Amino acid sequence: MSDAVRTTTVVAVDPDAAFELFTRDVDAWWGSGPRFRFHPERGSRLCFEPGIGGRFLEEHGDGSDPFEIGRIRVWKPPSRLVFGFRARAFAPAESTEVEVRFDPHPEGCRVSVEHRGWSAFGDAHPVRHGVDADAFRDMMGVWWADLLTAARRFAADRSEREGAAR
Repeated sequence: MSDAVRTTTVVAVDPDAAFELFTRDVDAWWGSGPRFRFHPERGSRLCFEPGIGGRFLEEHGDGSDPFEIGRIRVWKPPSRLVFGFRARAFAPAESTEVEVRFDPHPEGCRVSVEHRGWSAFGDAHPVRHGVDADAFRDMMGVWWADLLTAARRFAADRSEREGAAR
């Protein structure tokens, strides 16, 4: 199985704003429900704690301990973010890695995601949902593409709101 899933989109904001949107506003654009949240039954809010060693968390509305999705490994606004990523089906010591790059683009910022480390999880691992390696890679690619589409739409909506307020 290929070790990495890659997807890219262009958002209509500069890299500084794209990095902020991806990190500070993650809860506003990241999908909700069981496809995108780790414990949606508890009500949740996603957040990044800024800086290396900060956490990517799903905080729960019921007051229970947050679910740590991963730790920040690289925090270089406005160009690069790398964090560990644990799915709900992972054992406590299991993790993958997500790298997000924010590159200037004539239409704003190209946001590229590479989610790697999947080769550590064999065919029988629950995270694979019983599908073969190619289908799993495609499934994860669509998952990230859906998330980046939501981020792109959030950036466009925010720009429209800010433009209308002027």
